[in-house]
Amino acid sequence: MTMPQIQIMIVDDSLVVRKVLTSVLSTDPDLAIAGWASNGRLALAKVQALRPDIILLDIEMPEMNGLETIPEIRKILPQTPIIMFSTLTEHGAEATFDALALGASDYVAKPSNQNMAATSEAIHRDLVPKIKALCHFPVRAQNTAAGVSPPVAPASRPEIRLHPSPLRSAQPKIVTIGVSTGGPDALARLLPAFPANFPLPVVIAQHMPAIFTMLLAKRLATKCAMPVRECQPGDLLGPSCVWIAPGNYHMVVQQDEKHIRLGTHQGPRENFCRPSVDVLFRSVAAVYGANALGVILTGMGQDGLKGCEALCAAGASVIVQDEASSVVWGMPGFVARAGLAEKILPLDHIGIEIIRRVAAQPSLQLTH
Repeated sequence: MTMPQIQIMIVDDSLVVRKVLTSVLSTDPDLAIAGWASNGRLALAKVQALRPDIILLDIEMPEMNGLETIPEIRKILPQTPIIMFSTLTEHGAEATFDALALGASDYVAKPSNQNMAATSEAIHRDLVPKIKALCHFPVRAQNTAAGVSPPVAPASRPEIRLHPSPLRSAQPKIVTIGVSTGGPDALARLLPAFPANFPLPVVIAQHMPAIFTMLLAKRLATKCAMPVRECQPGDLLGPSCVWIAPGNYHMVVQQDEKHIRLGTHQGPRENFCRPSVDVLFRSVAAVYGANALGVILTGMGQDGLKGCEALCAAGASVIVQDEASSVVWGMPGFVARAGLAEKILPLDHIGIEIIRRVAAQPSLQLTH
């Protein structure tokens, strides 16, 4: 039986971009171009009839730009995934965060290389897996992009068994979070749940380019009671603060004779990611052992799986976001199916659970 194709609508004012996307995406047998438009106004005139499975949307367009178009698309297609095609500049990153806040599902940076072969490779590597993941498409094994694990079809999913609670009730001394696709919105909903005097440090690996992680930290800081910072090498780790791994760098927790600090390095990508959740989680497990609390939020792929194995082996606990509240249940799904999650919770319950665990420790003072 032939598998139905994902119907894609391209909205971009550049004829060159539309042609390149059409040419590259059409080579994948799982994908088809349903139609295109050169600006938001024309897109809205077509989207009702086309009813695409996913929309690729440019930001800068004449007559009606991408930010103006998203709310109007959401009135017609409230659940259809929208991927923003943005440039890797500070202005493009700011606009991309605005788009995500307006209801876009994810973003992909436009390839800067003018070489067609390199551009094609970037689209296959960065865009195609996101299209399939956001459309919950059961990817054929031979078409899976390098480094991205295919979604698991519901019929083939094994029964999920929760990881037993550690035998001894270890006091949490750090919260470490891994997140990818859907992360900015998930973090904006989770972190404000923590009070200003939350007595633990929070460290986060979010898959994002360098400019984006800096702006993510700034935006989250305006929503949270605790300060939120992009990690700087040598930062002294302490309570009541959130650190985000800088884009294109791994972030690690390191202990010297007197202090625990954060470090960064540009070692090899893991799971094709830098920063990698696995790298961060392994370092947390090595320093904090059973006194760590790991959290895996929405994201595609399986980065974080080996890191959670290290945390569980050290006696730490792991909580993962449930499928219903995740944009993509890749990262949390892999951890859950491996039997490493002590609890699988909706996003809005995770903050409550973390605070409950911290407040239960008599040596930690937590007030609201």
